[in-house]
Amino acid sequence: MKHLSINVNGLVQGVGFRYSTFQVAEELNVFGTVRNENDGSVSIEAEADEKILYIFLNRIKSSPSPFGKVNKMDYTFSDDLQHYTKFTVIG
Repeated sequence: MKHLSINVNGLVQGVGFRYSTFQVAEELNVFGTVRNENDGSVSIEAEADEKILYIFLNRIKSSPSPFGKVNKMDYTFSDDLQHYTKFTVIG
């Protein structure tokens, strides 16, 4: 298990991005959170097997929402697990 922190910039608020991210997480059995930030970005915290997290990351890069557009994504992997038990949309 690994922890993945992602910050996504672009057209990612008001386009169903968080709920589309939730659907991808559910499909891949990824646990964590997704939330809008005040600066217009979206933050994602995710935990799963490292191989699954790379698949998740690639799906997010191409914007899971058909109306969204990812311009920039920063992410870091770590071993610091939060032990999420589900994936939650915050806000």
